[in-house]
Amino acid sequence: MSKLFCVTLLMFVTAFLIQNASAGGEGSLQPNDCNAACDFRCSKNEYKEECSSYCNICCEKCLCVPSGTSGNKEECPCYNGGPDCP
Repeated sequence: MSKLFCVTLLMFVTAFLIQNASAGGEGSLQPNDCNAACDFRCSKNEYKEECSSYCNICCEKCLCVPSGTSGNKEECPCYNGGPDCP
């Protein structure tokens, strides 16, 4: 039960961070927010570790992670030129 609570709390916090990033646009994340945002972004990806690695590279550059688990790259314009930003 404790694991379920922690996972639920992590998902809530991540969704909150992503929602705020989307509302604020590109550059509204802090560098230490990238891991949680990328973990959520890559949560449904078949290659989670590779996705998360590229996502963190892009997030550190842009300080932005698109909302959802795929698509929405227009929310972070610098993703379009990045190295396979998920």
